[in-house]
Amino acid sequence: MKLDSNNHSVFLMYYHLVLVVKYRRNAIDDTISDYAKNKFISLSKNYNIELVEWNHDIDHVHILFKAHPNTELSKFINAYKSASSRLIKKEFPLVRKKLWKEMFWSRSFCLLTTGGSPIEVAKKYIENQGMK
Repeated sequence: MKLDSNNHSVFLMYYHLVLVVKYRRNAIDDTISDYAKNKFISLSKNYNIELVEWNHDIDHVHILFKAHPNTELSKFINAYKSASSRLIKKEFPLVRKKLWKEMFWSRSFCLLTTGGSPIEVAKKYIENQGMK
């Protein structure tokens, strides 16, 4: 197991984030998922976050990522949800028909640490999401 480090610490911090579409609407397809994933990657650089795995179903996404101990996770998640919401609704006008208000994502989210299970188990779980 390779640990991450910075000037003052050594760490290995994996998180599993689940974001749900507002009202659990069926609004995510492969194109929207890829767009949201790219926005996650571009914004995460400013927060010392690295995407490990991403997958989606029609009404939610699963995200596995690594972070530094000083990363303000709730600040990042709220910034990501806000920016991606606005951009998704701008880029994909059909989404507006399913979601008539501003937000694409539900206000709530699920964030889990993955220290209790081997990371490969969590990665495999996320890879298999959305398969019927």
